[in-house]
Amino acid sequence: MVLQQSRCARFSRGSIGQSIFETKGLGLTSQRIGILGGAFDPPHIAHVAMAEAAIVQFNLDELIVVPTGKAWHKPRDLSSGAHRAAMARLAFSHLRQARVDEIELHREGASYTIDTLRSLSEQYPDAQFFLFIGEDQCKALATWHEIGEIAQRAIICVAEREMSEFSDSDAPSHDIPTQALKLPHLPHSATQVRARVAQGQAIDALVPPTVALYIQSHHLYQPAR
Repeated sequence: MVLQQSRCARFSRGSIGQSIFETKGLGLTSQRIGILGGAFDPPHIAHVAMAEAAIVQFNLDELIVVPTGKAWHKPRDLSSGAHRAAMARLAFSHLRQARVDEIELHREGASYTIDTLRSLSEQYPDAQFFLFIGEDQCKALATWHEIGEIAQRAIICVAEREMSEFSDSDAPSHDIPTQALKLPHLPHSATQVRARVAQGQAIDALVPPTVALYIQSHHLYQPAR
């Protein structure tokens, strides 16, 4: 298990940081449950690598993959929740610990991480939660809705890619405690996948084969006619 401090934020022993390590502790609960949220529009190889690394490095009993519902922070409309959930199931189907939860897709109004954490805490009252996010998300962590309670309910784990362009000088000054999830350098993005599909280019190296076939068969990300 990796418990290295993330370079995204320095470790805090303040009011937010204390509850993570002193109230629940590490490895002392019955279940270790990871949460991996995202638009998954579409899920790609880097998403899969993140899930695989999270399960191994944090010794997870279960990884809950949560497609974003109404993403208030997204500047564009997402593909339908049904398509994104279906692609996520295909992408992570080889991981026995992973399951896709549509909790945010069925939620009315804006979808916030804290609401998902509260709901999952009711389902798994004795579990230790690990919330996995990317470095770009970490930069804005202090602006997240109810971030204090998020940090109390889950250990926040930041995916750090080898040879990342994210430097210490770019690191935010917030003192929200995080842990590092180490990943190989995989510069793939959903934006890149959508752009290649729209241009009629191959995406076989960017997404799992089953996801590529789903995109093709459902004519997703095609330019408007």
